[in-house]
Amino acid sequence: MDSLNRMAIELADEALDFAEELNVGAFDLDNGATVIDFGVDFPGGIEAGMLLAELQTAGLATMQTRMGEIDDAVFPHVELSTDRPGLALLGSQKAGWELSVDGFEGLGSGPARALVAEEDEFRTLDYTDAFDLTVLAIEANRLPTEHVADLVADRAGVNTEGVFLAATRTASIAGSVTAAARAAELALFRLFERGYDPLNVLTASGSAPIPPVAGTEEAAIARANDAIAYGGQVHLTVTQDDPVFDDLQSSAAEAYGVPFQDIFEDLDWDLREVDPGVFAPAQITVDVVGGPTYARGERTEALLARSFGVQ
Repeated sequence: MDSLNRMAIELADEALDFAEELNVGAFDLDNGATVIDFGVDFPGGIEAGMLLAELQTAGLATMQTRMGEIDDAVFPHVELSTDRPGLALLGSQKAGWELSVDGFEGLGSGPARALVAEEDEFRTLDYTDAFDLTVLAIEANRLPTEHVADLVADRAGVNTEGVFLAATRTASIAGSVTAAARAAELALFRLFERGYDPLNVLTASGSAPIPPVAGTEEAAIARANDAIAYGGQVHLTVTQDDPVFDDLQSSAAEAYGVPFQDIFEDLDWDLREVDPGVFAPAQITVDVVGGPTYARGERTEALLARSFGVQ
């Protein structure tokens, strides 16, 4: 398997080459690291968001958009498919790196995590990357600083000149696109949490509506989660049957049916207190090779329309 970071660097180069066409910005920090602004100070767009989602999955997933209806309103949807779901989704796309340095707070995803490889997923996947360049996608309300790049370089074991930081707000077009692209990743993470070996998952496909850009980061985070929990659809092809397939969908959680804005406010925005079962797609179909096909859950369009502010 080629280096995840090697493949992602090619996508970062594409963003740099077509920055003007994508409505993204790029600049070098004083320590030599490169920042690509997909949606903080620059507007970005759907194509920028699709490229960022490809970068987050290290090029191991195919992305496309389609149009779909939510309670008679038309919204673009993101569709993702991958034949390497373990590495693409858990080994790269998962937002598993919490960044907190010199007043900067952000959430990191992408192949830089595979150079650190301290999360349990990498032991299960039996994968650790080795490359002299790295890409980390950062969800934050401001652009990353030199201190952030220094931290990433130190933990990833590369020079700061080899660090590429792709940044976006949740409340941006690109942020909405990448959030909608996480339906399959959340399903696979639920399986992993429940003890199912992700290496038994041969293919993963996911779809979710792109939420409208909200006025605040908090509202955007809520809408992003609503998009998956009430509008996300996932199909998995697996090699081993398991009872865990019965309750992977969001409707199996006690918190199901409540908009995430209300859930978060009731818990004073302490996301650690939220029932983890609700961070899952609305519908999941699991196709066992040579065995049964499980279909669970349903979309809740009325709740989505309320969350998205449809009038």
